Amino acid sequence: MRHLCAAILLLFALALPMASQAQVICISNVSPPPELPVYEQPPIPAAGYLWSPGYWGSGPNGYFWVPGTWVQPPTVGLLWTPGYWGWRDGIYIWSAGYWGPHIGFYGGVDYGFGYGGVGYEGGRWENGVFAYNRTVNNFGGVTITNVYEKTVIVEPGAARVSFNGGSGGTTVRPTPEEEAAAHEQHVAAIPAQLQHERTASANPTLLASENHGHPAIAATSKPGEFTGKGVVAAREVTPSHTHPSVKPAGAAAIDKNPTGPSPQVVKPNAEPGLAKLPNTKPDGAVAPDHAGSRTLDKKEPANDQAKQNTGSIPKSSNIEAKPLPQPSPAAAVKPPPPPPAKPALATSAKPPPPKPACPPGKTMTPSGCK
Repeated sequence: MRHLCAAILLLFALALPMASQAQVICISNVSPPPELPVYEQPPIPAAGYLWSPGYWGSGPNGYFWVPGTWVQPPTVGLLWTPGYWGWRDGIYIWSAGYWGPHIGFYGGVDYGFGYGGVGYEGGRWENGVFAYNRTVNNFGGVTITNVYEKTVIVEPGAARVSFNGGSGGTTVRPTPEEEAAAHEQHVAAIPAQLQHERTASANPTLLASENHGHPAIAATSKPGEFTGKGVVAAREVTPSHTHPSVKPAGAAAIDKNPTGPSPQVVKPNAEPGLAKLPNTKPDGAVAPDHAGSRTLDKKEPANDQAKQNTGSIPKSSNIEAKPLPQPSPAAAVKPPPPPPAKPALATSAKPPPPKPACPPGKTMTPSGCK
């Protein structure tokens, strides 16, 4: 089911004066638009053109793809803010794009080629001349002199969602700068852009119901030119290529090195604080030209503490130390029994009483003192 937004077309196709927050006719849907197709940016036709990314339009037969294209701005100093689908009051409403001195809010949708969801990294105005970021734009065989280079990182698995809010949409909200840009004077889409969209709406192959999200005309070099060498078709989505990107001609190659260096593996028995010395022999002995260097013996156990304390477990070991079993709290501890008393020695007879001593001058004899 489709609904017409309560808006009025204030700007005519052939007369586009400056207007503040120009209202345009927009169409809404209860179902979200498809994901953004993957495609390469066609080469720029000439200096002075700015990139306008592709998007899903809506018509009587459902969503249709409006190819991305290069367009000339209506005047010097203006930048293109793309339109976007947003979830409001239970339906998806299209907010049309516009030209202005600053990039406004476009739903956080990552259209690619400099439109990463916030702002624009594809170029900037410098003293009345547009300078192009060579890492984003495809120059083809066109000589562009006013260029600069700024790396724009594109994640291989970046989402290709084409709407804001709702179920599965982006959750980006306008920044204060984007809200300020929305209140600046704007210029609506130029006649070439409007005709470009009308031509796309009349092409059955661009209907989402026909191309299933892979339009044969994904981008063009100029507005309205849907045939010829400047036409680029959508690509099949692969795990290594899931987002619109471009390899600009003449641009420096950027090696992302997705795998990166192998992580350092630390073995459990490695002795901490010892690193392998340079120019070592296979058996671990240091070469003769390294006088005074420490010699490593690979046969010596690395964990000396574990070697000395044979009953302990090294910290690097994977063996789990189990606690000793503890006695039950309810168990009573009995004191040790006292040692048995030693029995008294038994005697057979009492010793005889001592005999009295003899007086001086007398000698003791068996019969008495004499």
